[in-house]
Amino acid sequence: SVTGVQTCALPILHVLHGLAIVLTRFPALDAAQREVRVQWWAVKMLRTMGIALRIDGAPHTGGTLLVANHVSWLDIMAVHAVCPHARFVSKADVKAWPLLWRLIDAGGTLYLERERKRDALRVVHAMAEALAAGQTVAVFPEGTTSDGRALLPFHANLLQAAIATGTPVQPVALRFSDAF
Repeated sequence: SVTGVQTCALPILHVLHGLAIVLTRFPALDAAQREVRVQWWAVKMLRTMGIALRIDGAPHTGGTLLVANHVSWLDIMAVHAVCPHARFVSKADVKAWPLLWRLIDAGGTLYLERERKRDALRVVHAMAEALAAGQTVAVFPEGTTSDGRALLPFHANLLQAAIATGTPVQPVALRFSDAF
């Protein structure tokens, strides 16, 4: 149906628009200008997908470790819609995703190579540097997505960066529900 094609086409076009911004405009933008673009892009993508965002509370300012449950790939956009300066920790596999890795990389993502057991230590050090510099880092300590009804066991080693730097940890609960 035409509506089904539009439903698929609009997000794809928005991704391509985001790629164009990242490739052509990001190099000339300062950090604050990039954050404005990230937030605009995330809000518009959620809207394009028919998702209304409801926010309870506000993100901390300054160095903060955001710790969230992981329900969907939409989680990143929901967090960026509220906290566009957040840098995510992600599995390194996403660098192999055609085109999308450019968007992911433009957000200052820290990559974790899960196959290398000692790579978590490297990422914890990179997180600690970012937190000490006053940046916000976001992690999904469950390490995978779930249906969101219950938390999976945490991979707590990524929390060490906040402990080592004395950085506040802000819990984030992500929940998606159907409109009635």
